[in-house]
Amino acid sequence: MFLWKLGDSGPAVADIRSRLIALGLLTADRSPQHEDPATQPFDEAMEAAVLHFQQQRALSADGVVGRETYRNLDEARWKLGDRLLAHTVSHPTVGDDVAQLQQRLLDMGFVPGRVDGIFGTDTEQALREFQRNTGLLPDGTCGPATFTVLARLARTVVGGHPHVMRESEQLRRSGPSLAGKVLVLDPGHGGADTGIIANGFTEADLMWELAARLEGRLAALGVRTYLTRGRNTGGDETQRAEFANATDADLAISLHADSHPNEEASGSSTYYYGYDQHGRWSHTGRRFAGLVQRELVARTGIGDNRSHGKTWTLLRTTRMPTVRIELGYLTNADDAKKLGSSEVQALAVEAIAVALQRLYLAPEDDHPTGMLHLPASVTD
Repeated sequence: MFLWKLGDSGPAVADIRSRLIALGLLTADRSPQHEDPATQPFDEAMEAAVLHFQQQRALSADGVVGRETYRNLDEARWKLGDRLLAHTVSHPTVGDDVAQLQQRLLDMGFVPGRVDGIFGTDTEQALREFQRNTGLLPDGTCGPATFTVLARLARTVVGGHPHVMRESEQLRRSGPSLAGKVLVLDPGHGGADTGIIANGFTEADLMWELAARLEGRLAALGVRTYLTRGRNTGGDETQRAEFANATDADLAISLHADSHPNEEASGSSTYYYGYDQHGRWSHTGRRFAGLVQRELVARTGIGDNRSHGKTWTLLRTTRMPTVRIELGYLTNADDAKKLGSSEVQALAVEAIAVALQRLYLAPEDDHPTGMLHLPASVTD
């Protein structure tokens, strides 16, 4: 079971408690009745500590420890220098120490890829280059000798975030035309996982319809698209990320609807890989999320819940910039009616297509929100 919450107890809860204590988010209870940590329940203080941790790590803050939160608790315990770091294909090393290494390399002008805490091939290559430049054995392994040199060297890049400059340059070089761009479309849920069912609509079905419409619109503009699932199939976020990475796409879009116990909750929102507290985010993802959000609100009339950085699995483990779009709340009658409307779906498709075009336009060629009109096809 990967779900622990208020009122639970047992060895897993004791392990989670110890991790929170080690991170300084929870104080150890030394009272006589709780001398044995294994007997301490998941109480309100622990729930508050979990909420705090989730907010720190840009996770969904619900006070419940599921797979995402537990994974982050495990990664947070590692600091650079605690262990040997190396790239392994079958089971990549992940943790805060990897993210610290990536940030150090990036600050010194090397290119480890996105600062995501995953030791992949880009990080290994950047580490080898760093080792060559500092007279170390370029074995791609971060051990004692490399730690020593890293500790001696100060930050050498100032005046901005290197990854922002690099991503901005990549966008500029790719050119303004959408023709030839490659995009992954991920209709949320599918198969046995229906997603939200509310107000007469099923999330998986709605997102499939929207993805099919969007695929057709983008194909007319010369964009090559890949769908992560079929009409009646599914897959978890790890599988979808692996599929997306195999396409070598320029961008990925995940389509979802939202829900809330309060039926008054409404509006659309967009999410990108972002972890501002530690300076980690996808610059292209954040920019595209903002463009999509503004175009959706302007063109569909759905409420604005803005863009937010998150570290969810799909956003983090895809190698290309990925944006998750929550188009509205199916649990809200007005939002559900709009999302089920063919007219609003067409407006949403156009909003996403326009945002994609604006992402690649130079500032002097861009248009105000809601004003850009795309041709019917790439030949027009």
